[in-house]
Amino acid sequence: MSADLIQTPASVDGVRVERVVTSGTFSLDGGTWDVDNNVYLIGDDRECIVIDAAHDAAPILEAVAGRTVTAILLTHGHDDHIKVSDALREATGADRYLHGDDWFLFRDVFDADPEQELTEGQTFEVAGLELRVLPTPGHAPGACCFHVPELATVFTGDTLFSGGPGATGRSFSDFGTIIDSISNRLLTLPSETLVLTGHGDATTIGEEAPSRQAWIDRGH
Repeated sequence: MSADLIQTPASVDGVRVERVVTSGTFSLDGGTWDVDNNVYLIGDDRECIVIDAAHDAAPILEAVAGRTVTAILLTHGHDDHIKVSDALREATGADRYLHGDDWFLFRDVFDADPEQELTEGQTFEVAGLELRVLPTPGHAPGACCFHVPELATVFTGDTLFSGGPGATGRSFSDFGTIIDSISNRLLTLPSETLVLTGHGDATTIGEEAPSRQAWIDRGH
């Protein structure tokens, strides 16, 4: 499957954001579900960062196309988002970064720790751009989003989707926590900010913000 080029609200010469959709399963709490995941690459012709590592390394590496991968950023530790991170690391030499509160989930898949920890206030540079780490617990204890102000874009993993917050009905998740994360870290971004999600279609902060109270009222 070829990568889709994402049109961001703001652009920087030579920089592109691409999406690769991969298919597989997600397992937790004794259940397994079929899922399609979004994997993103951000960079230029020389280097890129990979965001999430879902299901199948081959199409992700095809999109990398020989570029230097400077980091593999994992939005959270659920198995569908990390399961080919070892293959990507082996192929590219890039370190995997995951918030420390989700390392226990990573160990369940790999019986090992990732190379690096995501932390509050951390930034990554690629192709002259800066990605800022926004810890957004709730869907998972160590869930993080990655904000790129120069592109007016935020990668939200499973924290915020088109239509509301990520699921919180499974172990290690909490609805009140995800509402606080979205309210304090995401809905404070400019309304035109493009929201690139871990599954499904993109949205914007402006499209989602008016529904905050409805999410709270429905309780999930």
